Order: sequence, then structure tokens, then C-alpha cells
Amino acid sequence: MNIKVKYLSGGISLVTMNEPRTYNSLSTKNLIDLIKVFQKLDKDKKTKVIILEGAGKGFSAGHNLREVKSLKGKNKYQKLFNLCSKLMTQIVEGRKPVIAKVHGAAYAAGCQLVASCDLAYSSSEALFATPGVNIGLFCSTPMVAVSRKINRKPMMKMLLTGEPIKANYAKQIGLINDHFSKSKLNIEVLKVARKISSKSNLTIKIGKQAFYKQLEMPLKKAYVYTSKMMTLNMMAMDAKEGISAFLENRKPKWKNK
Repeated sequence: MNIKVKYLSGGISLVTMNEPRTYNSLSTKNLIDLIKVFQKLDKDKKTKVIILEGAGKGFSAGHNLREVKSLKGKNKYQKLFNLCSKLMTQIVEGRKPVIAKVHGAAYAAGCQLVASCDLAYSSSEALFATPGVNIGLFCSTPMVAVSRKINRKPMMKMLLTGEPIKANYAKQIGLINDHFSKSKLNIEVLKVARKISSKSNLTIKIGKQAFYKQLEMPLKKAYVYTSKMMTLNMMAMDAKEGISAFLENRKPKWKNK
């Protein structure tokens, strides 16, 4: 299996892209397998948080260029890029928070994958790039996810030069949340995952959905929509329990209802 799933304590599921030979490239097979895994974990009641990592030296090199070169015809190309977009949309629209744990290079669609995750942490040695311009294939689909995390000028520099950026700069421009030494990366990511998993699943699901939807709306429409979502959230048992627990100075007991 190129995609492995390990269930950790506290409702954390670890998804590992396990194809070091190709730097965990996003081949058609790997894309299909990742979509299936995320769809399954999204429905899994035990899973509260998902961590995504890559095995070997890099996180993901993006599309498998040997596969891309072998494809014949417009329809085959369209199918591959649509499949990749489906994975990114599944991560964003999924109910569970997804954390990218980036220990090495994340290039092209691999960088897109990092940007599509809700949170991202990397090793201090990690590199990020949208290098398509170097091979005559502009990173048009990767830029959709990355440009929604960083501002236009640094995005355009990455796209137009194809040059990789280091972890400290990736943090500075908002592509990742933070970076750590390789020895501390796993510990720090698990800390964040456990903190999130201690919250109400229902509240997280409502909040994640609302966050991404309101980003695409004009200001007034966003407030109308989020007011409805806040009302929906307030009707849940967990909201009532959370407020009571706060007022009574005790830990809440979530029912996820």
C-alpha cells in the first residue's frame, strides 16, 4: 500500500504517503487512494483529527512526471488534473481538521497539498516551491490553494521564478503555521492535534465548514451566513454544555451532539 493509515490515541489518524522512490508523487493511483482514505476518515466517528505526512526524504514532489509524459490526449490530462483538484477539495470540504506534517520538500502539487490542509507544520529544513515554469508547465492548479494562503507578490514570485522557499520564509508569508527541528516536528504536531481533538467534534465540523464558505463571500453576505451558523451551533447540546462548564469552572463533557 502506497497510502498507509495508522490510528493513534485520542482520535488522531495518521495518513502516510509511502512511496519514497517517487518522493510520494501524486500519481493517478495515489490520488485515488488518498481521496478514498480521506472520504473514509471523514465518516469515521473515532477520527477527530487527521495528520498527513510523507515517507522518505521528501513530503511530496507533486505530479509524477513520468506518468504525465506517458499520457496521450487532452482528456487524459484533464482527468488527472480534475482528480488532483478533487483531492484538494475533499480536504478543504471535509469535516475533520487536517494537519500537514512536512519533513522535507513539498513541490508543485505537493505544495498545493500543504496549502490545502487546514494547518501545516514543517521541519526547519523543508523547502516549498511551485516550479512548473522551469519545465514549461505553469503551476496553475497548485496556485489555487497556495494563493488562498499567501499574498499576491510572494505567490507570483514563486510562480514566475520557480525557486524554492525555505521554512522560515514560508512561515513569514503564511504558507505554514510554524517550523521545528526534525527531532521536534512530530512532538509539536501531536501537541496541536491533541489540543484540537479535545474539542467538540460537532463544533469543529460546523466551524471548519463556515470558515471556508465565508471566505468566498462579500462582507455582508458573510455575516448573514455566519450568524445562521452561530445560531445552528448554539442549538447544539455541546454549546450549552460548553457554556455551562465555563460558568461552573469545570471541564466540558462533549456529546458531539
